[in-house]
Amino acid sequence: MKTIIAACSQNLSGSRASVQTALRTLLTAPWPSQRDVRSWLQLLSVLQWVLSFLLLGTVSLLLLIYLVFTSFWPISALYLAWFIFDWDTPEKGGRRLPCLRRWPVWRHFRDYFPVKLVKTHDLSPSHNYIIGSHPHGILCVGAFCNFITGSTGFGEMFPGIRPFLTTLAGNFRLPVFREYLMSGGLCPVTRRAIGYLLSKNGTGNAVAIVIGGAAESLSCRPGVTTLILKNRKGFVRMALQHGAYLVPSFSFGENDLFRQVVFEEGSWMRSIQQRFQKMMGFAPCVFYGRGLTSVRSRGFLPYPRPITTVVGEPVAVPKIEDPSRETVDMYHEMYVRSLLKLFNENKTKYGLSETDELHIL
Repeated sequence: MKTIIAACSQNLSGSRASVQTALRTLLTAPWPSQRDVRSWLQLLSVLQWVLSFLLLGTVSLLLLIYLVFTSFWPISALYLAWFIFDWDTPEKGGRRLPCLRRWPVWRHFRDYFPVKLVKTHDLSPSHNYIIGSHPHGILCVGAFCNFITGSTGFGEMFPGIRPFLTTLAGNFRLPVFREYLMSGGLCPVTRRAIGYLLSKNGTGNAVAIVIGGAAESLSCRPGVTTLILKNRKGFVRMALQHGAYLVPSFSFGENDLFRQVVFEEGSWMRSIQQRFQKMMGFAPCVFYGRGLTSVRSRGFLPYPRPITTVVGEPVAVPKIEDPSRETVDMYHEMYVRSLLKLFNENKTKYGLSETDELHIL
């Protein structure tokens, strides 16, 4: 008996010594600095954003389908009823939630790159605006951060202006994801949705349109600035029909966030990409970014490269219900000149050289 008690005492003493050693090691280990914590928070904020855009809609749809075959089927039934009842809301201004735009996560998202907004001219709340956002890049980080989140100070720079950002209409047919998009101020890039914001929502509305769209993302790569704009004139016609001023904006650094495998024009892979883009509305780009562990690893997260979005001078547009082709061409040319002026005046300030040119196709 004494032998057993002695053995137990030795084990307890050994356990206490092990715990004390572990505590000493823990206390002497270097704690993460504030800089490390900020870096982790920034990385997590970008991770949740990328996963939300890539997976939230698909995962929500699959989950609702799965629930149909379980005892929780009423959840799917109720959401389907709500979905049908709320079908037209995205086309009628959506459902903005100011608290989501002020979400602290977006400040960490902004600081990861970082993203900066530059104002060159005032925008009067007595007018409505169509803001052309260039370039598209891969995921439109600059447009999202500046026009959907309040982290870069859009509301303070342009008081009285409500920014909206357009995206593919198909995104608003995905359950839960549509609510997420609308809460930030996104709306479908359709004539009906844009027309509602410019004619039935009062004044002080600024609708940002990534004019190059999916076709432009196929030409996205560092060191090359190519815009699909020459034959994109629908936004000018809408501006004339509603008397909305045209405002160019350019996000310097947008094309540096990912590396893309660019297939040459005429190749069979390029042909597949273009056909897919025409059928589905988006282009299947082959790209990569950084991984979770380090900037040098490969993954699906954007590289931390600075993005500076410069909002240019508005082009005054009259209200013409049925503008002629010549009128549309004239104001389209005025917009292109304003965009080129904006690019050339700011390119050397934000990472480009004096010899860099803006190619418009």
